[in-house]
Amino acid sequence: MEYRKLNGSGFYVPALTLGTGTFGGSNGFEGWGHTGVAEATRMIDMCLDAGLNMFDTADIYSRGLSEEILGKAIVGKRNRLLIATKGTFPMGEDRNEEGSSRFHLIETCEASLRRLGTDHIDLYYIHGFDANTPVEETLRALDDMITSGKIRYIGCSNFAGWQLMKSLSVSERRGWSRYVAHQVYYSLLNRDFEWELMPLGIDQQVGTVVWSPLAAGRLGGRYRRNNPVPQDGRVARGGVPVRDNIVSYDRLYDIVDVLDELSVETGKTVAQVALNWLLQRPTVCSLVIGASSEEQLRQNLGAVDWQLTAEQIRRLDTASKTSKPYPYWHHDQRPELSSQIF
Repeated sequence: MEYRKLNGSGFYVPALTLGTGTFGGSNGFEGWGHTGVAEATRMIDMCLDAGLNMFDTADIYSRGLSEEILGKAIVGKRNRLLIATKGTFPMGEDRNEEGSSRFHLIETCEASLRRLGTDHIDLYYIHGFDANTPVEETLRALDDMITSGKIRYIGCSNFAGWQLMKSLSVSERRGWSRYVAHQVYYSLLNRDFEWELMPLGIDQQVGTVVWSPLAAGRLGGRYRRNNPVPQDGRVARGGVPVRDNIVSYDRLYDIVDVLDELSVETGKTVAQVALNWLLQRPTVCSLVIGASSEEQLRQNLGAVDWQLTAEQIRRLDTASKTSKPYPYWHHDQRPELSSQIF
C-alpha cells in the first residue's frame, strides 16, 4: 500500500481508506448497508493485511452506531491503525446538539471517543461549514482539543473555497492548528472539485481525501447503456450520498464505455480503473472506499500498486470533461496568466 503525506503536515495516510458508512444501517442510513461487528472485524483484518490502516467514520453515521461497531471491531488493534471521524451535524433535537460551536464540538468529540473506545482520534473533521458559529470559536476549540491530546490532526469536509481559505487564514493569524485535509466528493462523473478547491489545495498545501470516489457505485462497473441504473434501486431510494439530480446518465455511460475499454487493456476491473484515475490527480492523498461485502472490499483494494498510462488518463479526461462555470471559462481565455498546474 502506498502512503501519502497530507500536505502541510508530517502525517502520512494510506492511498485507500475504508469508509464505515455501511456499518450499522439505522437512523436514516438503512440504504447504505448493514455491516455488523463480525463482518466489520473481518473487513478490518483484510485491510490491515493489505496495508490499509485508516478507517473513516462519523458520529452521524447511523446515529453513532457506525462508531460503536468500529470501536468493537478494532479491540486489541488500536496501535496498528488510524481513525478519522467527524462532528458538526445534528445528533439530537436540542439546538446545541448540532453545529461547530465549542459547546457541541467538545460534547460530540467526547461521545465519539467513548463509542470508539479510544483516548484519541487521529484525524478529526468538521463535517460541514457552520455559518452560525464564528470561525474563530470553532478553530480555537479544535486547537484546544489537539493540545489536550484528544485529537492529533484536524480536517474539514464539504467546505466552499472561501470557507476553507478563511479558516486557514484565521489559523495562521492566531497560531492555531490548521486544517491539513479536506474531505470532498470527487469522481470521474462529477469534477466540480477541480475548478476552485483543487487549486486552493495546491496553493495552501491541504491534502484531499475523497469520499464516494465511485459516484455512489455508479462507476462500479455494474451499470452501462444496456444495463442502466434501476428506477427503484438504492440510488433512486436515496440510499447514497450523491444525489441523482446532479448526475447526467448519458455522460455516465460515455465514461463507462471508456472504462470498459481500459478494463480490457489493463486487466483491471472498471471500478479499479476509475479509482486509479483519481489517485493520479493533484492533491489527492486518499480515497475513502466503501464496501457492502468482503468481496467488494477485495476488489477495491486492487486499485493501488499500478498506474494508468498518460494516454489512458487522457482518454478518461476527455470522456469526463464538462464545461467550466464562470469565472473559470473566462480564466482559460488568458492561459498566459495561468500556472497550468493540472
